[in-house]
Amino acid sequence: MKRIEVKLHVPAVAPLLDVIKGAADSLRDGLAAPLRVEGLDADFRAAWQDELAAAQNEDVRLLLSLFDREFFSTGIIALDGANAEAIVRACAAVRLRLRVLELAALPDESLEDGTVELGQLAEPVRRAFMCYVFLATLQDLVLSHLDTAILGGGAAPAA
Repeated sequence: MKRIEVKLHVPAVAPLLDVIKGAADSLRDGLAAPLRVEGLDADFRAAWQDELAAAQNEDVRLLLSLFDREFFSTGIIALDGANAEAIVRACAAVRLRLRVLELAALPDESLEDGTVELGQLAEPVRRAFMCYVFLATLQDLVLSHLDTAILGGGAAPAA
């Protein structure tokens, strides 16, 4: 199974972890992308939502676990086929939550292409945007280097 280790600048990433934790806390109460399926039995819908929320929260827990005591001493996070899929899902969930909670005033195009004037943003919005970009970069990294691990085996193309 392919494994990559990513060296991050701890002073740059540490403040973003507070943003991720805040979004993670808000995700405990519900899905990042709520179910919108009509015609389901209420009990079935509730059970399904509970299962999805538990899986989402476990993915986010795994994402946060990358930033443990070892990370703060080395600046390194390790990604592999065992955690790649959950990390991508957790990044997506947190980014969706940030989009709704902190970044709603920014146009989607600006968020996705990064054309946001940071100096014009209030500090909480700036941190949320930086976190949004960081998580997008982490998703891209996983998908570009571990995509075959996610899709079911084989060696990923060399970078």
